[in-house]
Amino acid sequence: MARTVNKKVFKKLLVEIFCIFMIGSLSACGIHSKDVTNTQKQVNNTMKTEDMKELPIYKYEVKEIRCDNSGQSIYGIAYVPKTEGKVPLVIFSHEFTNTHTSGIAYAENLASHGIATYVFDFRGGSIKNKSDGKTTEMSVMTEVTDLESVIETAKNWDFVNPEKIVLLGGSQGGVVSAITAARHNKELTGLILLYPAFVIEDDIHKMFSSLDEVPDTFSYRGWITVGRKYIEDMWDYDVYGEIGNFDKQVLILHGNEDNLVDISYSKRAAEKYDNAELYVIKGAGHGFGGSNFDEVMTYIWQYLHQVEII
Repeated sequence: MARTVNKKVFKKLLVEIFCIFMIGSLSACGIHSKDVTNTQKQVNNTMKTEDMKELPIYKYEVKEIRCDNSGQSIYGIAYVPKTEGKVPLVIFSHEFTNTHTSGIAYAENLASHGIATYVFDFRGGSIKNKSDGKTTEMSVMTEVTDLESVIETAKNWDFVNPEKIVLLGGSQGGVVSAITAARHNKELTGLILLYPAFVIEDDIHKMFSSLDEVPDTFSYRGWITVGRKYIEDMWDYDVYGEIGNFDKQVLILHGNEDNLVDISYSKRAAEKYDNAELYVIKGAGHGFGGSNFDEVMTYIWQYLHQVEII
């Protein structure tokens, strides 16, 4: 059953379990329970480390690698740890109107600890992207095919362990990653969703009462010009009905102050998976920076350890 986990509640629960164990052990040694209070404070401090393990440090190289989808070029950059043998791979999918650059901080962190990471531009994903394609030709489903092409290509890279591939996506890239994972369950090891934009389906139905109203091109939220295909591909699609086909462990991270995608969408998504954890990032909006980023990376490393990537 999926679980929605608030960070403070999670820490408190672990502390309480630890204390119950310690009370039993200490009582047997003649030590009073008041001593557990000091132990509890120590536990709270140590919970900030990545699964209480020291992560190795690696130098890494940056490689520009292009993939192909139906004759069009997908631009991307691989961050590859300098180590012997093949390594796990995380594939980062960027947000609507963004580019591969939004994944660089994640890529640098992951690569410096031994996990290769590939960040890329969706075709037509923004007016600044380096991949082929126009924004008026892009949709969630065209981005799914882009990600599928990246996965298939990446399996053959000489530095990648094809049995250890994890998808990591933010906002619309999170929705794309979730759909792709559901369709490639056996090929993937894990799935991490950052403030996933499962709101898209509701958004487009608020904008138009029927497909007949959708023009050939229009401005989406005033951000970029998209085409009719963007609406058509999602109009009758039940995203929650498909994502649960990914039956492996899922990590969802969402800020409680996100004013673009309400956290209720992630809570609903968590319930659709057999094994999902949703962590609420206090004070974070639609994106993670500063101390929020550090906190998120801690959860990501804990997750990667749980799914045996590291």
